[in-house]
Amino acid sequence: MLDAAGSVAGTLAAHAGGERMIFRHARSIEQARRLTEGNRLDAAVAVLDGHTTLPEDEVEALTATPCAADWIAIVDPQRLAAPSFQAFLLRSFHDHHTLPIDMPRLATALGHACGRAALRRAQQAQPRDEANPARRFGISGDSPAMAALFHRLAKVVDSDAPVLIGGETGTGKELVAHAIHRLSRRGGGPMVAVNCGAIPPTLIQSELFGHEKSAFTGATQRKIGRIEAASGGVLFLDEIGDLPLDMQASLLRVLQERTISRVGSTQSIPVDFRVIAATHVDLEAAVRGGTFREDLYFRLAVLRLVVPPLRERGDDVLGLAEIFLQRFAAQHTGSRPRGYAPDARRALLAHDWPGNVRELINRVQGAVVMGEHRFVTAADLGLAAPGASRPGLTLDDARARFERELLATSLRANGNKVSQTARQLGVSRVTLYRLIHKLNLRAEH
Repeated sequence: MLDAAGSVAGTLAAHAGGERMIFRHARSIEQARRLTEGNRLDAAVAVLDGHTTLPEDEVEALTATPCAADWIAIVDPQRLAAPSFQAFLLRSFHDHHTLPIDMPRLATALGHACGRAALRRAQQAQPRDEANPARRFGISGDSPAMAALFHRLAKVVDSDAPVLIGGETGTGKELVAHAIHRLSRRGGGPMVAVNCGAIPPTLIQSELFGHEKSAFTGATQRKIGRIEAASGGVLFLDEIGDLPLDMQASLLRVLQERTISRVGSTQSIPVDFRVIAATHVDLEAAVRGGTFREDLYFRLAVLRLVVPPLRERGDDVLGLAEIFLQRFAAQHTGSRPRGYAPDARRALLAHDWPGNVRELINRVQGAVVMGEHRFVTAADLGLAAPGASRPGLTLDDARARFERELLATSLRANGNKVSQTARQLGVSRVTLYRLIHKLNLRAEH
């Protein structure tokens, strides 16, 4: 209870009568903040009448603190005329009541708030199932597609063989790599990540292998390369498909000989690391096209994982959206949405998610920062409400969508085997490979 004189606290306590309800009265923002610590409140009331001089920004920050309580405002009706005050109420409070107090109505609102607090605490008290694969690997998802990934991942972490992680951009390949490192016998060693597509070609040899002092102009001191730094742990090569061909030959030599030489030195340095590579590119197609070495591909693809795209993960999108909503809402005190409106949930399930989880994160963050509603809407997410017309859908768009759905269904039905799928569809393997590459699907020989 936060107010200037405490009269409302007394009125509520008197109205509660014999009911087992305990009221606490805070005379300052700081006192109220201490009361909210540790989720000790079931409901909280702030009195914002004409005599109250509480700064709105401090009240807003207070109501944004993580606790189980819903905040209810009691306000002077004259203050409701100001648009800025209206916006403040919408941002900061679950409900509001005007003076004079209607005690039965307020008591009902408090009862609802206490019930919601009890539900939240019950959810938080649920025992953690450490055997649950999602908890073990630190990756959210309950869909069959993720269950299949977790099943394969459990086998991968117990090995020390190279791993190749495939999947579309934004699916979480690096998250999978971190899970492998953390749970493997090398979890106590370093994990050194290299984005093969982000290092300029002129620097990549020095970045990977290091260099000696004076090895080239500007080399003022010895530098340890990423491969040497990963010794004893894991070397994660992200976007391995972007590695230049000459560096592919050098990397292959390291994987075969387990030694490196820094630029400007002839000394061989032994290295001991596990390599995990990731790519959104179809490396088999790259091998056929001559842009990726076949011998390096087979060295890297001893164990293969494919992270499924978000559109194949069913209701996982709703669980992920809720996680990201809570994360960003805690970071932005000016906007505290409670959840998703029904049209937003339908839109989340209907969207094709070309950018996958990364796109979902960006859309939810934008909705939290820019949204002005208690519940995130489809419009806040920048998504069309299901059933709304889609202007600009051409025959080519419809044909491409049909091709993707048909191919994806046929590949799944044939265990992702290209030969079987080609026979079923009545096309050549070359044509099917071209379509698979064009539509960024995955398949096996």
